[in-house]
Amino acid sequence: MGWKSAQKLIHHWKILRGDNVMIIRGKDKGETGLVKRVVRSQNRVIVEGKNLVKKHIKQGQGHEGGIFTVEAPLHVSNVQVVDPATGKPCKVGIKYLEDGSKVRVARGIGTSGSIIPRPEILKMRTTPRPTVVGPKDTPIDVVLEKTYDPTTGKGMPDL
Repeated sequence: MGWKSAQKLIHHWKILRGDNVMIIRGKDKGETGLVKRVVRSQNRVIVEGKNLVKKHIKQGQGHEGGIFTVEAPLHVSNVQVVDPATGKPCKVGIKYLEDGSKVRVARGIGTSGSIIPRPEILKMRTTPRPTVVGPKDTPIDVVLEKTYDPTTGKGMPDL
């Protein structure tokens, strides 16, 4: 990747892994699918079962060679998130609800403006949180110890 393309990387991604997207350009135009993987370093996404290409793989130790069909990445400008209410492709906007929570909403002409839910796959952790206490973990009694009293100001360092 050259330095010119590095300048044009998307910093605030609106398409997430697990989103239902419609392909708007290319050989699979008009088809929908779930985003399998997001390649942020190249501004590309891989959609399940779409943009299939034949790949010639050489035989090596532990795997067989041959011609395989794999999903190639699509540029993020060639896909749009599907509006959950209308089923049409739409732009994604950010909105804050009354309780202060941040949600994604459908934007654009002919869209419903409904909330696009966050994909369930993002709520699952790939590595579970450790349940046993390690050597670098702080003991719970030290964590719960009260070290500052807001009424008297005790516990503040002398600056």
